[in-house]
Amino acid sequence: MDCWKEMKSSSWIYPTLILCTYGFFSAMKPAESFLTPYLTGPDKNLTIEEVTNHVFPVWTYSYLVLLVPVFLITDYMRYKPIIILQGAGSLITWLMLLFAQGVVAMQLMEVFYGMFTATEIAYYAYIYSTVSADHYQKATSYCRSITLVASTVGAVLGQLLVSLAGLSYFYLSTISLVSVSLAFFTSPLLPMPPKSMFFHRKGLSDTVSERAEKEITPNASSTNKHPGHQDDKDSVKSAANPSTSPECHPNTAKQQNHVLRVLVQLFKDMKECYGTKRLLYWSLWWALATAGFYQVLNYVQVLWDHRAPSQSSAVYNGAVEAIATFLSSATSMAVGYIRINWDLSGELALGIFSAVNAGALFLMHCTANIWACYAGYLVFKACYMFLITIATFQIAVNLSMERYALMFGFNTFLALAIQTILTLVVVDSRGLGLDIVTQFLVYGCYFAVISGIFLMRSIYILACTRCRREKQSFPKEHLTLKEQESEEPITTGSATRL
Repeated sequence: MDCWKEMKSSSWIYPTLILCTYGFFSAMKPAESFLTPYLTGPDKNLTIEEVTNHVFPVWTYSYLVLLVPVFLITDYMRYKPIIILQGAGSLITWLMLLFAQGVVAMQLMEVFYGMFTATEIAYYAYIYSTVSADHYQKATSYCRSITLVASTVGAVLGQLLVSLAGLSYFYLSTISLVSVSLAFFTSPLLPMPPKSMFFHRKGLSDTVSERAEKEITPNASSTNKHPGHQDDKDSVKSAANPSTSPECHPNTAKQQNHVLRVLVQLFKDMKECYGTKRLLYWSLWWALATAGFYQVLNYVQVLWDHRAPSQSSAVYNGAVEAIATFLSSATSMAVGYIRINWDLSGELALGIFSAVNAGALFLMHCTANIWACYAGYLVFKACYMFLITIATFQIAVNLSMERYALMFGFNTFLALAIQTILTLVVVDSRGLGLDIVTQFLVYGCYFAVISGIFLMRSIYILACTRCRREKQSFPKEHLTLKEQESEEPITTGSATRL
């Protein structure tokens, strides 16, 4: 008991432990790798066209609609209520998967799953508002790694229960429901954070708030020159007119002004972040590639079921997901040991590995062999996780935690907007409503275009760098006196433009 009390009173161990426990049970879902066979099997009896063109698109639409309000409400409510809401969304999702029937019910289930994924930001942001900056690295690594471990455990467990025990998908869904229920009942144990990144910072009169206030109130600088004198004047006014005292009427106008200051500052921060050309291109790849990755992730089980129907073939979705998660963790970890100039070669890496992703998707489109489809998916997911780790590091290295969270949220929103367009045009029955094999041809072309953009950009960067080096190393004795006099400003200007 003494050990538990000591851990609970610690500034970071207790919330990290509870958050990791919540994350483990929230991600440990054995049935997730077998969702398409479950929906098209005897338990739900949906057709593959209904699942592809009517059910799965609803997740994309609901995720997009909920992301922006959830992003702002999450920070305003200081994360914990949103984590509880996330647990409730996951719980309702699996209850409906178990007991609801029909296309409309499954579409409503996808809405709740969209709420679950949209509120996921609260899980990753919570730790930064609870623990001190000294423990950010440890707490972040624990919280992120535990979800990967749980996902792997769930996939392996599901595969073993299907292949060795012959358990039906209904019982896998029951185990998943028990797991997310444990996560939901764990979430209220989290301590309420004393602050948040934007709306509840410590010290409301910090430099950022003052800058934002000056943007809204031009005379703010003059009114804040003598804070002590102003406080005295406010005290005299309150004493002379008791009806205006804070005890009688809450200062609603002040709260609204504070929210407006925060929103203005968010807009300014976002403008400054995307004003940097290097961050702009990394963010562009992030949004484009993440949209394609989510789209492939959402429909890859449908392709597998098309290549090897689950009613007549052995299904190895869980084993493939477990291996893919392991390879993704390995490639993400490898980024920390690669020592290259990412400013010079980063976009070349984006172009090359995006081309590899395009090749993997073309393979999945062309082949009728399920094992080749599995192999293509492993390559695709490992390459994406490798690149997104690099992009995350490159964006985060020069930003504060608040600005990184802002860029993360906006990049995710852009990715979902692009994915929504892809879904509406390619998948939805109101659009082209393409069959699953043709869809993967479109996704392969999509990643080929991304690869072309960044390969051309990297060639331009390398060519400019080479020209600049040659110009700097050109012998001065071969220049005329006039050229020598003008050499230095030309070189400097060229370097500035680049």
